[in-house]
Amino acid sequence: MTRLSVNINKIATLRNARGGNVPDVLKAAVDCQRFGVQGITVHPRPDERHIRYQDVRDLRPLVKTEFNIEGYPSEAFMDLVLNVGPEQVTLVPDPPGVLTSNAGWNTIENASFLKGIIQTFKNAGIRTSIFIDPDPLMIGHAMDCGTDRVELYTESYAKQYHKNSEQAISPFILAANTAREAGLGVNAGHDLDLNNLNYFATHIPGLLEVSIGHALIADALYLGLENSIQMYLRELA
Repeated sequence: MTRLSVNINKIATLRNARGGNVPDVLKAAVDCQRFGVQGITVHPRPDERHIRYQDVRDLRPLVKTEFNIEGYPSEAFMDLVLNVGPEQVTLVPDPPGVLTSNAGWNTIENASFLKGIIQTFKNAGIRTSIFIDPDPLMIGHAMDCGTDRVELYTESYAKQYHKNSEQAISPFILAANTAREAGLGVNAGHDLDLNNLNYFATHIPGLLEVSIGHALIADALYLGLENSIQMYLRELA
């Protein structure tokens, strides 16, 4: 079964819009785990517009499943990850002011940069995944960078799914097979939701984990957090 990791950034966005501690990000993480998720994901950005660096530190003792910290590997980010010690770090090539992740790594141009960073995390016993487009060439070079896993960037799949599901999933099947042949684990995330998740999960060989935040938290406004989590878990069963 593919593991579900819930990205709780949007809960922090709502909290920060008003100040104070409502909704409580820490309680939300504990509740998500109680409701059955197998992981908690956060993506702290330099401006701390949603998850704050202190949130990440405070979450560490509360996450009993798997803690996944995403972000661009700046010096401050790397110090945070090494201090907190999550089970997984996902490296994303986000410029500081970007609204949301919108591209995967170019593992050819950034090979030497990524190699050193990944080795640093490996030395600390932290599994590393890198955010990547469904491009077999880039995935092949991801292996050369030393990463443990790749996280397939699924926005293009989500956009094309309702027009032609077979065409939408095709490059991701090829990418997943390329990754597995290279000995890499396969994660996925970005714009996966209750409409397109099951088709994706059942067609991608060896899919280990999906990270879902925006859609699941939006669904929770209408359906409730526990019910939404259960619905997403059923799509992965």
